[in-house]
Amino acid sequence: MEKAETPLQHVQANIAAACRIARREPEEVTLIAVSKMHPAEAIEPLLREGQRHFGENRVQEAQGKWPALREAYPAVQLHLIGQLQSNKAEDAVALFDAIHSLDRPSLVKALGKAMDKSGRRVPCFIQVDVGEEDQKGGCPVAELPALIEQARQADIPLAGLMCLPPQDIEPAPFFAFLDKLARDHGLEGRSMGMSGDYETAIKLGATHVRVGTALFGARPAAR
Repeated sequence: MEKAETPLQHVQANIAAACRIARREPEEVTLIAVSKMHPAEAIEPLLREGQRHFGENRVQEAQGKWPALREAYPAVQLHLIGQLQSNKAEDAVALFDAIHSLDRPSLVKALGKAMDKSGRRVPCFIQVDVGEEDQKGGCPVAELPALIEQARQADIPLAGLMCLPPQDIEPAPFFAFLDKLARDHGLEGRSMGMSGDYETAIKLGATHVRVGTALFGARPAAR
């Protein structure tokens, strides 16, 4: 078997293999290339290979980096995968095509208002605190039904659920739990899995995997 020539081809092959095991189609899984802290010159090779979904952690960084890239590659879909401050809601709605970190009522209110103002309805994933780790953000599991209802009342399109399992613990039970929560609430999307565990996430129902290091290598040190 020929060795995959690029990191993107390697990850795509792994996604296809995980889908075969799970009896799923690779088209069911959206690969989000996590480009946070990487400059445009590191992103362009993936764009030239055909990758079109990218993830950023911070609104301000994306604002500085993506307008020129999107002019050259207008089919790009940009995902906000980091925590979002309510005062950045308008900027996030203007720039991103999906938001993966809706996690509290105040943000529902801010995003709903921003979407009403702009006329742009941006699909959102509700981030669930599956590992009970306050520092990561995420809606507590017990509060999820109420937050889903609040988002629907605010006319925020719900794409699904998102999670960040605890580090250094087997992630599979957390992925399975998020999959169950999504099914229980009739939500299609499961944004789960990163460079070290995206294959496991796919086998347990992931529809969106957020892969950075496996595509770009180690992130550059913050300047």
